[in-house]
Amino acid sequence: SNLSTNILQSIGIFTSLKTLSLYGCGLIGPLPNQGWCDLKNLKVLDVSGNALEGMLPHCFSNLTSLRELDILRNHFQILFSFEPFANLSNLKFFWSNENKMVMEPSFYTSIPKFQLEAISLSKCITSQQLSLKLPTFFYYQYDLRHVDLSQNNFSEIVPTWSLENNKKLEVLILRGNSFKGPLSLSPAPNYNVSLIDISQNKLQDLSNNQFYGKVPEELLAKVSLTILRLSNNNLSGNVVPAVLNVNGLHGKLLRWIGNALFLERLALSNDGFEGSIPMEFCKLNRLEFLDLSQNHLFGSIPSCFNPPKIEHVHLYGNRLRGPLLAFYNSSSLVTLDLKGNNLAGNIPKWIDTLSSLNVLLLKDNHFHGKVPIQLCKLYSLSIIDLSQNMFSGPIPSCLRNLSLPMQTKKILEILFYRPSIEEDEPTRIMIGNLEMDSYYPVSYLEEVIEFTTKSGFYSYKGNIISNMIGIDLSCNNLTGHILPKLGNLSEIHSLNLSHNKLIGVIPSSFSKLQYLESLDLSYNNMSGKIPNQLLFQNQFTINDINCIRR
Repeated sequence: SNLSTNILQSIGIFTSLKTLSLYGCGLIGPLPNQGWCDLKNLKVLDVSGNALEGMLPHCFSNLTSLRELDILRNHFQILFSFEPFANLSNLKFFWSNENKMVMEPSFYTSIPKFQLEAISLSKCITSQQLSLKLPTFFYYQYDLRHVDLSQNNFSEIVPTWSLENNKKLEVLILRGNSFKGPLSLSPAPNYNVSLIDISQNKLQDLSNNQFYGKVPEELLAKVSLTILRLSNNNLSGNVVPAVLNVNGLHGKLLRWIGNALFLERLALSNDGFEGSIPMEFCKLNRLEFLDLSQNHLFGSIPSCFNPPKIEHVHLYGNRLRGPLLAFYNSSSLVTLDLKGNNLAGNIPKWIDTLSSLNVLLLKDNHFHGKVPIQLCKLYSLSIIDLSQNMFSGPIPSCLRNLSLPMQTKKILEILFYRPSIEEDEPTRIMIGNLEMDSYYPVSYLEEVIEFTTKSGFYSYKGNIISNMIGIDLSCNNLTGHILPKLGNLSEIHSLNLSHNKLIGVIPSSFSKLQYLESLDLSYNNMSGKIPNQLLFQNQFTINDINCIRR
């Protein structure tokens, strides 16, 4: 139940009190002014999670022993100058999320006596019409480790100077403001930083902002860099490894990207990059997610590129060529998307070493030879697209043995940061376009694949992928009969064998494919009738079965 603040009017009698915690006690209204001046020994005060309002008692300025003040999630009015706290020389931790910053008639400009280690002022300036620079006292802080100024409307140059002034700084959260560029860092890097979050500024994240100029290479000075996003800006010059998507960056992929040995996720899709994939990528042994799709990359994929933890690879829409030599023995690989390149040769016989593979997309390349029987040993496969190549010979009979299960590992979950940062946590510079909870921010990077079904080209992402199971061998030179044993593919949703040189009749066993929604056998040399059992399956419409001989 809610409590009245009147119970605190006699607080001054506890003169030896060192810790006072009233978290979530349902306190309502202003704090009484009486008694606080007598608490000279108070070190920790926590009144967070109540419905307190108004100004803080003036006697708070006399709490000279106070080390930690937690007033977050109330309705207090906090003076923008922080003048009431200026004499609290022992104050180290100040938490004030979801209160209100108010302006004074004149700014207090004296240098404060405190040196904070942590300060959180998230969601303290709610008026979108109020654009402010940071409080002056920040310029005199040199011992900060954690700073959260998110969800306000600060509007000045990104305060990267805080990294220079505070060499012990680990966490800097500036998201949801109106900070502008240029983004510049000192040549002397801060080796303690664990998280920089500059997302949702002006528009959204460091992508879609007003930052301009060169990307500072100092961001890579610490080799434990894990995530960085800088997309959709007017940045020029060298580009650091990043989670970068759909922006105007261009040039060659940088060789020194291999210095980011802790890099786990690298997405540089649709950026106009050109040239070959650097051999230095082979050093990225912690890489889990790689997206270099829709660029102008050419040359071969380095044969040494087989990170032991790699799970998702998207290289589609480039001009990569040569045989497929990379990814040997990548047993963690879930998605391999190489469609729309100039890759050639046979599918390597070691393809069965990719034991976790769910999605294999090799469409629109120059692969030839027979469809290897080693594919039949990939028991996790759910989507196979080998269309628009030059495969020949019969459809492997062993495909009937594929159970085509769908594993749940389709959403790549990225915990960008947690409420506490462990000492051994690798650096995470997270500047992404994300919707996150204020206190436990978690982002999900969804796995997206594209697959042709029902004569249409669709994108499947997230959990929807778990409902898409299909095989596309169309537009090749496959010959022979369709084996009746393919009717054992009981879970398949889409089967496209069109534009080949197949002969014979449609196996009646296809009537057992109870989940089949799309079947395309057109542009072959087949004969006979469509089995009646297949025509009357409830999941089909007449347009879903395309068997026309032309």
